[in-house]
This record gives sequence, structure tokens and C-alpha cells, in this order.
Amino acid sequence: MEAQEYIESGILELYVYGLLSEKENIEIAELAKNNTNVDEEIISIEKAIIALSSSFSPFHSVENFEKIKARLELKHGKVVDMKPTTKWSQYVGWAAAVLLLLGLGYQTMELTKTKEAISTVGNEKNKIQRDYAYLGQENKEIKKSLNIVRDIKNTGVTLGGQAVSPKSFAKVYWNQETKTTYIDAAGLPTPPKGMVYQVWSLKLSPVLTPTSIGLLDNFESNSQKIFAVSQTDSAEAFGITLEPAGGSPTPTMEQLYTLGKV
Repeated sequence: MEAQEYIESGILELYVYGLLSEKENIEIAELAKNNTNVDEEIISIEKAIIALSSSFSPFHSVENFEKIKARLELKHGKVVDMKPTTKWSQYVGWAAAVLLLLGLGYQTMELTKTKEAISTVGNEKNKIQRDYAYLGQENKEIKKSLNIVRDIKNTGVTLGGQAVSPKSFAKVYWNQETKTTYIDAAGLPTPPKGMVYQVWSLKLSPVLTPTSIGLLDNFESNSQKIFAVSQTDSAEAFGITLEPAGGSPTPTMEQLYTLGKV
């Protein structure tokens, strides 16, 4: 530790008070011999203790007080006890009280700042964990969607927009071996409140026969807009209509949004 660090650390006060170990006392004494600034700081502390102890109720034991006083007299001659007026002592007392209050206020403020900083860090950590979990889930959904699109066993059926919504489109991924069926509904507008898209597998001959294979529920919360519907045994075409929440037993043809042949 450098000399200035000793001065600023408060260890010299402990040395003067006699609260250090023997090893530390020897170390400080040796440093004071070789460093004028340290020696002068120790003398300054000792003089301050003598002055304060002579002015009002002593904060030090008689033994420590006499030791410090004797040390000063050896170095600088007779130490004259200070006997300030009562008014001066009163001012010193008030000043000490103010300093104490200021110190407590500062410590409270710093503690509050520290607590706020810890709280902020905790909130940031929680947010990062939530974002990480969300991104992890999104990554899984993206991989799942890519696997569906890339599966060469899936037959892709494009559904074009119809009169009610010419710009709409969708795509069906149908594995005719496993019968699994997925709908890519990214080309459909968000359904109005209280309405839901319903998917139909269609047989075109000898008569048009629609079979409901599922609803595209939770449309807005599905970021990939890939929906798994019921297994499809056979289909000649697929269509998607807009129906009241819960679906309909038969398609509302006036609300046919997309249609496509296999």
C-alpha cells in the first residue's frame, strides 16, 4: 500500500487509537520513520485527539489518552491542554451532529441507489430470460414449419382467392401416406371478431361433397400461420370458408375465401 493510501484509508487513526495488531503497529511506525507525510498525518491525528479530549466528555480511555499525550511531548515538547470556551464546544458538538446526520443521509441515499440498481438488474435479467424463452419457442416453430414445407412426401396444393377475397391465398401440405394435413394460412386476412376460418376437404364428383377437417383457431397468436388439421383420407380439392366461431356443419359458400384442386 502506498503512503497516500495509508493516509486516506483510516488505518492511521486506528494506529493512534492503539487498535492495530503488533505487526501492523510496527509496519506503520517504520513507514512513519521513512515518510514525512505519514509522520505528519499521525501527529495531526494525535493533536486532534488531545484537543477534543480536553474540550468535552472524553471518547478515549485514560490509558490511550496519556499514551498519545506522552508521545506528542516526546516529539514536540510540553503539550498544552486546550480549554476552549463553552460556546466553542457547543459549536463543535453541533457540527459533529450535523456531520453525523449528513453521513447517515448519504449512506441511506447510496443504499437506496444500490437497491434500485439491484432491482433494475433483476428486472433486466427476467426480461432477457423471457425473451430467450420466446425466441427459443419461435425457433422451434420455424424449424417445424420448414420441415413441413421441405418434406418431399407432402403434396402441396395451392388455394387461390375467390370472389369474396380475391387477394387471399393459402397452401395445403398433405401427406397421402400418413394422411397428415397442414394449412399455411399466411395469405389470409385476420378474421373478424367472432369469426373463424374453417377448412374443407372436397370431393367433386359425382356430387360436391365437403368434409370439415378443422378450424384455424387462435389465428392472431400463431406467428407462423401454419395449422395442423385432421387427417385427410381422400380429397379432390380443398377450400377455406369464413364461419361463425365454433364452425359450421356445412360451408358458407358466400364466404369461400380460397379454393384449390389437388
